[in-house]
Amino acid sequence: MEPKGRVVGPHNEHTVIFYGLSTCIWCRKARQHLEALGVSFDYYYVDLLQGAERERIVEQVRCWNPSVSFPTLVVDDRRAIIGFRPEEIQEALDL
Repeated sequence: MEPKGRVVGPHNEHTVIFYGLSTCIWCRKARQHLEALGVSFDYYYVDLLQGAERERIVEQVRCWNPSVSFPTLVVDDRRAIIGFRPEEIQEALDL
């Protein structure tokens, strides 16, 4: 599993960033849901990052989710969805 990357899908109308942990079942479900919907998104598995990059990403998560829990999805740099919430994800992405 790669610590960070991009998934490209036909739905790229929104900017989506997925922050998760590689060992988290809810993170896995949230990512699978995004992929099943065909959403393009950037992802970071925080537990697989190291050093300064990990610290930087944790601070990004903290800005949206002070408890730094996972998964955390950020849509259009305006809205955070914390946890696996399929209906909320679809509503935020107009799907």
